[in-house]
Amino acid sequence: MSVIKRLSGLLMVFALLAGVNNAYAVIETYEFDSVEQREQFSRMNDVLRCPLCQNQSIGESNAPIANDLRREVHRLITDEQASDSDIVDFMLVRYGDFVLYKPPLDARTAALWFGPLFILLIGLFVLFRVFRSINFSEPDEKMNQQDQETLAKILGGKQS
Repeated sequence: MSVIKRLSGLLMVFALLAGVNNAYAVIETYEFDSVEQREQFSRMNDVLRCPLCQNQSIGESNAPIANDLRREVHRLITDEQASDSDIVDFMLVRYGDFVLYKPPLDARTAALWFGPLFILLIGLFVLFRVFRSINFSEPDEKMNQQDQETLAKILGGKQS
């Protein structure tokens, strides 16, 4: 059996195993009393950040904690009829500002909000100073008498 046939057979086995793995993926289904609750659930899933995945919402993440948070949001919406602010407050008490994609602007998060702008301004200032220090003018074509004598010595008395 040639090497190519063995490799192609091995690739087919991996492809089948990958397909089997996806076939066992869990699809969460939630039931709601109204369309508004479903929309609120979807909105909250987009607003809240997964504490484990760093840059994914709880709606996008497959982490176990994101599953738990989605269940909790569903429970708050359906059982307690919680508003958006109630749900956000509930999550803030447990996970802090990190759970929000848009943290509130206060003294603790000012560096987060204005830090990139501050760094950009410093970079522009440094760039301005560098360009300003470069002399773009034409070099002085006239040599003074001393430079001409030095050049003549270097060339051994030959001047062009």
